[in-house]
Order: sequence, then C-alpha cells, then structure tokens
Amino acid sequence: MAERQPIKMLHDRLLCEVDTEGERRSSGGIVIPATAALGTRRLAWARVAAVGPHARAVEAGDRVLFDPEGKAEVEVSGETYLVMRERDVHAVAADRLADESAGLYL
Repeated sequence: MAERQPIKMLHDRLLCEVDTEGERRSSGGIVIPATAALGTRRLAWARVAAVGPHARAVEAGDRVLFDPEGKAEVEVSGETYLVMRERDVHAVAADRLADESAGLYL
C-alpha cells in the first residue's frame, strides 16, 4: 500500500469539504427534511481545506457558497472533497472579513 503523500493545489483550484446536509428549518420554524425536493437549484456551503497559489479571495479554513452541480469529487485519505475553481465561488464567509466592508452577515 502506498504511503500518504502531501497534496499541493495548483493555479486557482480549491479543495473543499462539503458541509453535511441534514434537516433544515424555515424562518417560520418548519422542519424541512434533507430528502425534500425543491423546485429550484440550491447552493451549498463548504469549508476550504486547501487553496492553489493563484487564489486571491479565498483562504484555507474559509466557508464558501457554491453551486454543487457538476463539481468534481475526489477521495483523499478516506475523506471526500470537491475540487473547484475560485471563480465558481459565489460568496466567502470568514471572521477575517469583519475588517472589510462585506455588506451582509451570514
């Protein structure tokens, strides 16, 4: 069996760990099960595990909002991650953004 090898992301690629999707609660308090089908596409949150050297607005540890449809999955040391480009990220949520004028609080 091969030993573990370090991974370096290239260009503007991100290695992300998808947040587990379970039950959600609406603003009115109604519980929506994870199996409920929605009529619209739903964006997802993920935690960034690694970034390539050309990623400018995202750092490891940030939470990012993205469209999960059509993203490449990879298994690393038994964990499943997504690989995406920085341009596929719609929003970034991180404590370090508090000093900047982000506009919204998620």
